[in-house]
Amino acid sequence: MDLVPITREGREKIKKELEKLIKTERPVIIKAIEEARAHGDLSENAEYHAAKERQGFIEGRIAELETQLATSQIEEIAGPYDRCVFGATVTMENADTGELRTYTLVGPYESAPERGLLSVATPIGRALLGREEGDDVRVNTPSGPQDYCIVSVK
Repeated sequence: MDLVPITREGREKIKKELEKLIKTERPVIIKAIEEARAHGDLSENAEYHAAKERQGFIEGRIAELETQLATSQIEEIAGPYDRCVFGATVTMENADTGELRTYTLVGPYESAPERGLLSVATPIGRALLGREEGDDVRVNTPSGPQDYCIVSVK
């Protein structure tokens, strides 16, 4: 099984979320289910059904986070960078629109493009890997090919 790369910060974030779910959220929902059961007939008890649904979500998320921790490996980030590698921050310009975008290349479990974190497993992330400042990059996206120029790598 291939391990998924992750930054130290990304792994810590997953650990904190998992700990919160196990130590805080799980006990609260268990208590809510007990209280809802005390109200009697469960077939018409909306509080009970809502609490059970929330419990299912929490347990699913716990399982997902545990899997992420088990299948990830911290990749140490050591700059400075002269090319696009895991952990590098890349600024690129869209050749058609001139729009500048800056992303830090991270693993799939940390990906949040809206916050500037781009997975190396995405089409753009894969296209950037190994490229240098000044390189032109063509990315095949669902809406068609996009052309970018790498402005800087930090």
